[in-house]
Amino acid sequence: MGRSAVFGASSSLGVVTTSYDTERFWTVPNGLSILRLLGVPVFLWLVLVSRADGWAVLVLAAAGLSDWLDGQIARRWHQVSRAGQILDPAADRLYILSTIVALMVRGVVPAWLVVVLVARDLLLLAQVPLLHTRGFTSLPVHFVGKAATFCLLYSFPLVLLGHLGAGIWTVARIVGWAFAIWGTVLYWWAGLLYARQTWHIYTTLPPAKSREQVRR
Repeated sequence: MGRSAVFGASSSLGVVTTSYDTERFWTVPNGLSILRLLGVPVFLWLVLVSRADGWAVLVLAAAGLSDWLDGQIARRWHQVSRAGQILDPAADRLYILSTIVALMVRGVVPAWLVVVLVARDLLLLAQVPLLHTRGFTSLPVHFVGKAATFCLLYSFPLVLLGHLGAGIWTVARIVGWAFAIWGTVLYWWAGLLYARQTWHIYTTLPPAKSREQVRR
């Protein structure tokens, strides 16, 4: 979810472009994203090997907190970067994918949830070649996508807590599944918005090579 870039719009083409505060890679927000990525194998080991669910929940909670924190820092400290626009959502997707697969293996979530979420990411992956032909490496993160990632990242620790037993854990499971369902719906909604934006870029802008030749 994390940080979003600063947008400008081309009045003639209606295409969203992106500006950045810095081209540096080593910024505080990017460092938090890297730490979040490093937490993935730790979480997988905790939930699949040692079965230390309590510690696994803490790792997931820390990942969700760092995702919110890196966005706040990027905006307030003016550290929105080109690398961050790619690194942050990549870290989010890797966390979501690894978490749902691990929880499926443990029997905490059903296989259909994994299929639905992975299918959405495959939809986005299929758009990358089209974007590259128009000189784009990625699309700015939409607020619907941010909301989806927020719901999913906070649903998983709650669902895992609900797997610990009855009583108060049942409440955690119910709330966690509410977040998971809403997050899945928003995840697909954002995916369709990205698909529409990709198609608009592809059908409106000429190929990047031809634009470079015109400039020359």
